[in-house]
Amino acid sequence: QVQLVESGGGLVQSGGSLRLSCAASGFSFSIYPMRWFRQAPGKKRELVATISGTGISRNYADSVKGRFTISRDNAKRTLYLQMNSLKTEDTAMYYCNALGRNEYWGQGTQVTVSS
Repeated sequence: QVQLVESGGGLVQSGGSLRLSCAASGFSFSIYPMRWFRQAPGKKRELVATISGTGISRNYADSVKGRFTISRDNAKRTLYLQMNSLKTEDTAMYYCNALGRNEYWGQGTQVTVSS
């Protein structure tokens, strides 16, 4: 059974940091490129960051470049998103996504940034 389980969300003040985790099971995690998306109320789902299976290639949305870092630990089958210098506009539900031969989604973790 495929599972992606996000954790690490919460309430943080503007300028603060959070680290999101996404624990994967049930598929060949190390060969799947992984992505973080977010969706704020009333807005479209936005691609935040991507990482290749090896972790060598990483890309970011302009809105988070220089503040967020995507990483993965294939031995632990876990994806991470380190979020620094958080802004109120980062408030959203954050989802991890695996896109390879198949596509899988987690249930999301809420991040709320207060001013």
